[in-house]
Amino acid sequence: MSRRTCIGLLLAIAIALFNLNLAAPAHALGGSLPPLDEPAPEFTLPTNTGDGEISLSDYRGQWVVVYFYPKDFTSGCTLEARRFQQDLPQYFARNAQILGISADDVDSHAEFCDSEGLKFPLLADVDGRVSKAYGSWLNFFSMRHSFIVDPEGILRERFVGVIPAVHSQEVLARLDELQGTAS
Repeated sequence: MSRRTCIGLLLAIAIALFNLNLAAPAHALGGSLPPLDEPAPEFTLPTNTGDGEISLSDYRGQWVVVYFYPKDFTSGCTLEARRFQQDLPQYFARNAQILGISADDVDSHAEFCDSEGLKFPLLADVDGRVSKAYGSWLNFFSMRHSFIVDPEGILRERFVGVIPAVHSQEVLARLDELQGTAS
């Protein structure tokens, strides 16, 4: 078994064990979740796109879905990314951008995007600083949390206990509610 496969397997086990304890208080799950209806924690991180860095403030005037995930190339993270990619035209139709964040470096993100055909940015939070600010850090990786930030930079929704197979549709439905366009 390769080192990457071993690490992925151990990470999957850790995530599964973590997901069994979703009722635990937020401070036990990587820190405090940022409050709703207040400015979202600002960040600037390097991206896989070769464009240097991306800041949350770069997207003022758009809705932003910031999703944290544990590791490139793992089964749940791949499924979640594929669903966001599949639904990307629906996000664009809602004036929304997807930003994925994990502790993987930009080279890993670039490989992952190439492998999966992802057309949205993945940001490298290698020291967990941004994940911590969003209450999404667990020792050495980002937990599977997502946040919706409105065009003014205000945090409007947060998702914990994410199920990768249905999460993108869940986010789209909540985005419709927030925009007052529920279908």
